[in-house]
Amino acid sequence: MEPSKPMVPQSPPWLTKDEIDDLCQPLTQAAAQIRFLRSLGLTVKTKPNGTPLVIRSHFEQVMNPAGKQKPEARAQPNRAGYLAHIARKGK
Repeated sequence: MEPSKPMVPQSPPWLTKDEIDDLCQPLTQAAAQIRFLRSLGLTVKTKPNGTPLVIRSHFEQVMNPAGKQKPEARAQPNRAGYLAHIARKGK
């Protein structure tokens, strides 16, 4: 018999109403919340009751600051050092 694992509450695959309300505060109207969420670059669907529906994984991807950072510049060869090396070798 396997030992029982503690129950870990799982988040739904979409943002909850409380999470959306907190994110959009002070906006309370669904249409205003949808406009605001879309202005953040999120893809927002509309539930049958008119409230916004945002997929959690998409939210995390768009709002992840690490994803917005520019990649580091690629290392470039030391051209001056190379030319100096070639000049010394030719003497």
